[in-house]
Amino acid sequence: MKSKIFKPLALGLIALSLWSCKKDETQTVSNIAPAGTLAASATNLNLVQANATQTAFTLNFPISSPTGYVVPVTSTLQFDLKGKNFSSPREVVVTTGTYAATVTQFNNMILALGGVVGTPAQVEVRLRSGAAVNDISYSNVLTLNATPYLASAWIYAPGAYQGWNPATADSLVSLSSNGIYTGMIAFAPGKLAFKITPAKKFDLAYGDAGAGTISTSGGDINSPDAVVKQVTVDLNKLTYTITTPKEWSVIGDATPGGWVTDTDMKVINDGKSMVYTLETTLLKGEFKFRFGHDWTIDLGGGSALTLGGGNIKVETPGTYTITLTLTKAGDKVTGGSYTMVKK
Repeated sequence: MKSKIFKPLALGLIALSLWSCKKDETQTVSNIAPAGTLAASATNLNLVQANATQTAFTLNFPISSPTGYVVPVTSTLQFDLKGKNFSSPREVVVTTGTYAATVTQFNNMILALGGVVGTPAQVEVRLRSGAAVNDISYSNVLTLNATPYLASAWIYAPGAYQGWNPATADSLVSLSSNGIYTGMIAFAPGKLAFKITPAKKFDLAYGDAGAGTISTSGGDINSPDAVVKQVTVDLNKLTYTITTPKEWSVIGDATPGGWVTDTDMKVINDGKSMVYTLETTLLKGEFKFRFGHDWTIDLGGGSALTLGGGNIKVETPGTYTITLTLTKAGDKVTGGSYTMVKK
């Protein structure tokens, strides 16, 4: 008798359970609107540093939103140089249907993407929307045309290497005025100490505050070696680093490092100079110029240097000032010239 009562009851409970599950399942459905049409106020842009704080362009677009079960939806604007297919884009998260970039912001973005100062660039932009990796949609692609400019700012590094004279101190440059400055300094034996000044005077000076930080009450900063070093200062974080530069150098059995170790050359820290110099002791032998401590790009030959040219001979040992002047086509080195003056 008991089994006749419990069997219908059990079946009813199972049916109720299945109905409840099905009802819950319908509540989890969420429909995400695809990325809509992206429109720009202008696509041919004139970037001028005097207008740095003005709006360069405005983008308008619909923001994707879910219907049904609400899930977080992320919308980003992706920027990349044309032809790179958004392989390494710069992204800006957007929460409203409009985005306006200032002249400075867009100029800095072009340079960060690999654009070249003074060279016309094409930057593609698209809207990326979705709630998960398998639910992403993209808008149309717009092309923004602009020529980036050199938005440079400088700080200075007076020190023992140049007699502690702020007026003649080497500068460190920030090509996009973002508070991060870098440059090469040629340190001499016994003259490794220096400080950082925002102007060519000692009214305000930053020194070593320990652990790679700087402060206005810090002591002298010291280079670890009496050679050309790359100095980078971040005034946003108040930090500094001193590293080995990887630009143009000399290498060969006539140089101090032989064919194993590069002897680095120094460039004027303005972000655009193509003249490198070095004072060093040379032996009788041979050498070449190369870039980045690597043989991918090297210069040799006669007074008119060519890519992959022959070794340069040194017949008389002594201390020389070597000057390398590069020749470029766009941003590519095509050759150059050099001089060697014996002291």
